[in-house]
Amino acid sequence: MNIKAIHHIAILTDDYERSKRFYIDVLGFVALAETYRAERQSYKLDLAINGQYQIELFSFPEYKQRASFPEQKGLRHLAFAVEDIEIAVDELTRKGVAVQGIRTDELTNKKFCFFYDPNGQPLELYEI
Repeated sequence: MNIKAIHHIAILTDDYERSKRFYIDVLGFVALAETYRAERQSYKLDLAINGQYQIELFSFPEYKQRASFPEQKGLRHLAFAVEDIEIAVDELTRKGVAVQGIRTDELTNKKFCFFYDPNGQPLELYEI
């Protein structure tokens, strides 16, 4: 198979404009392409993270609600690497994002914390 890397991460939202603003204005991702698919009444927004990874943000009028807690079966959370977690947490807080307390990973001794996107998707900041 020879898998080389993760190509993209897809996130489904029930509030496209709010999620779009969150990922662009709050997290600072760059919009690569935005497509409206009339037959699905759906938007697809491709976002770049530091020019390296891609998040696909989707909207569908007939979405299904799914429980999304860090201990929920399935995708546990999406983690973003940061150089200074205190600076990153301060920036999120100034932008109105509720952030859980900073903790230390007992295996790596690295700092991390959790927060949520507008859809309740658990996100993590992990200090590298």
